[in-house]
Amino acid sequence: MDSVVWSKPENERKGTPLLVMLHGYGTSEQRMVDLFDHLPPAFTCAALRGPKVIGDDYGWFLLDYFLTNDFADVIASTNAVFDWINSVRDNHSSVSLLGYSQGMAMASTLLRLRPASFKATVGLSGFVLDNDLLALSESFDAPPPFFWGRDKADPVINEDAIAHTEEWLNANTALTARTYPGMGHRIEPAELVDVSAFLKYYVLG
Repeated sequence: MDSVVWSKPENERKGTPLLVMLHGYGTSEQRMVDLFDHLPPAFTCAALRGPKVIGDDYGWFLLDYFLTNDFADVIASTNAVFDWINSVRDNHSSVSLLGYSQGMAMASTLLRLRPASFKATVGLSGFVLDNDLLALSESFDAPPPFFWGRDKADPVINEDAIAHTEEWLNANTALTARTYPGMGHRIEPAELVDVSAFLKYYVLG
């Protein structure tokens, strides 16, 4: 990855659970860095920058208002994240994912392709890709723990994407779903309290 910001210096990371953090479309890794202080300190957080240049910021794959995407772009970014995770995995006790907005689509795609690789997954104000190739390739030995937080009135994620996301998460994951009225397409402190509790329970035990 071209840019990764860590929550801990290198000499404090060994043996810690890793939380890989994936930002939204048209933002940057700094959006995830701002969350570090609100997450359990036992975790090493790593905020990755998406490879696509979107104006003055970044994304993981090109996207339009209807969330239409080029699946080749999705897979290219997914493989880049897998390669990066593989380069650091041995230094950590486990790997979990947190994705915001488009980053939730990335996190859920990573989970779908290699479910045994991740301890827990968090998706915030985002969606799961509706893709036949992914659906054909996915296979879960047991439902993986997944936290989904959002505002039901989120103005960015359209109703069809929400309906598919809800259906897929209920069918395939051990889902913890929470809604936050008035939050909009943001991440707020009350949500991060719930995210922290979820991560402590499923990762730290």
